Amino acid sequence: MTAQTRKQLTILGVLVAVLVVTMFVVSRGEGPAGTTPAPSNPTDARAGATKSPQQVADVRLELLKGERDALREPERNLFVFKPKAPPPPPPRAVEPPPRPAEIAPPVPTGPPPPPPIPLKFIGVLERPGQQGKVAILSDGRGGTFYAAEGESVLGQYKVLKIGAESAELSYTDGRGRQTLRLSGQ
Repeated sequence: MTAQTRKQLTILGVLVAVLVVTMFVVSRGEGPAGTTPAPSNPTDARAGATKSPQQVADVRLELLKGERDALREPERNLFVFKPKAPPPPPPRAVEPPPRPAEIAPPVPTGPPPPPPIPLKFIGVLERPGQQGKVAILSDGRGGTFYAAEGESVLGQYKVLKIGAESAELSYTDGRGRQTLRLSGQ
C-alpha cells in the first residue's frame, strides 16, 4: 500500500465518522448550535420566526373540591304513565241564517233513451280477396250473426263501423248509437 492510498483512506474514514455523528445528532432532533429544527407543519413554515409561543390556560384545581349546587328534582318521570289530558272542547259553530228554499228548474222530459243493444261483439272476419271486414255478433242465447259495415242484424240493428277490437252499432232508425267492445262468448 502506498502513502497516497493511506492518506485517501484516512480522509474517507474521517468523512464517514463526521457523517455518522451528523446523522445521530439530526435523528435526536438536535441541530447544530444556533439553528432551530425545521417545522413539521407547513403553516408553521410560512409563519417563520414571527409566531409567538402558545399560552396555556390556568388550571384551577381547587374549584373541583368546592361545593356544588344541589340537583333539582326531575319534573317528569319517563317510567310513570299518567292519564291522557282531555281534548279541548270543539269550537262552537256559528250557524248561518237559513236560506230560502231554492226551487230547482224543471228538468226537461223527453222520450226515454232506447234500451242498450243486447248483442256481443265476439270477433272480426276478414274475407280474402274481398274488401271490408265482417263482424261476428252473438245474442247471448246461442245465436251467432255475421254482418258487414252498413248491413242490418235481426232487422233492428245496423252495423256502422267495424274495428279491430270494437264494432259500432245503432238502431235501424239511427238512434241509440253504441260501441261494442270485443268480448268472449
